[in-house]
Amino acid sequence: MSYRNAIDLLTIAAHAASARGISLDEISEILERDYRTSQRVIAALRERFPELDHFRDEESGKTRWRLPNKAIAPLLVPTAEELAALTLAEEMLTNGAGADQVQALRSLHAKILALIPSERSRKIEADEEALLVALGHATRPGPRPVGRETIDLAISTALKGTSRLRIRYRGWKDAISRERIVAPHGLLLGARRYLVAVDLEKVGGGIQHFRVDAIEEAVVLPESFVRRSGFDLDTHAERCFGSYQQEDGIHDVAWRFAAHAASRAEGFLFHPSQIVEHEPGGSLLVRFRASGLLEMCWHLYMWGDAVEVISPPELMSMVNAYRRSDFASMP
Repeated sequence: MSYRNAIDLLTIAAHAASARGISLDEISEILERDYRTSQRVIAALRERFPELDHFRDEESGKTRWRLPNKAIAPLLVPTAEELAALTLAEEMLTNGAGADQVQALRSLHAKILALIPSERSRKIEADEEALLVALGHATRPGPRPVGRETIDLAISTALKGTSRLRIRYRGWKDAISRERIVAPHGLLLGARRYLVAVDLEKVGGGIQHFRVDAIEEAVVLPESFVRRSGFDLDTHAERCFGSYQQEDGIHDVAWRFAAHAASRAEGFLFHPSQIVEHEPGGSLLVRFRASGLLEMCWHLYMWGDAVEVISPPELMSMVNAYRRSDFASMP
């Protein structure tokens, strides 16, 4: 058996050991192979794991195959690279997520380590430590908002239980904080974290963003709420540039990067919907649709005069007076 086929077989064996097992269609999707190949994979799986069982899925009527966990347990020991990636994820979340999420990831890490057979754990942990030293761990330099564990926990609890949340919030235009009752629909992570929620006391209120670091107090209420029909957090996030949502509508945005900045700009995904065009002379045109002109300004300032706003006119007027030529480098 080739190395590639062995990896594929182990991948499918791991899926087959789940509670739901695996179907031929799912094997085809995971391996990106045809149906006939999926049948050969099942035959190879049965040959190497006699414990392989099959059953008919009541919902779909299709046959599924399942392996007892103990059959492949020795093969599922995590690698040092996987554990190092988990540690890096913990450190990155510390810089951008809530305390409850960081604690959950640390707890998962500890459970994984506890499940590794003792005769292998010492070497894996030593290799993980060496990798982390080589990688320099994960740091995100620069300023970042400081989170508060009680508020993070309240938001997490409300999101999981679709519970109403009473917050004391001070928007950037507010002289003092005021109380609001909101229905939390999600959380956007980034340089700042934003609670995506509906202000239930605002007549006809739509989805709003509340800066988590501007929430002074948060209490989970016993009353639940019904989520907005059809609301999808990923779709909602794609309407915005960054995490901050302005009530300025969605714009057709076009930026032209000068030839000397084009290669740098190609290394960025400015927006999931972006379309990139290479122009004669080497310049790069980036187009997308989004709201949030203010955050676009913050980002464009870093590029100085290496970028030109083509549209919308509102963004052009906000940026043009601040296009500097004396920056020593670009993002």
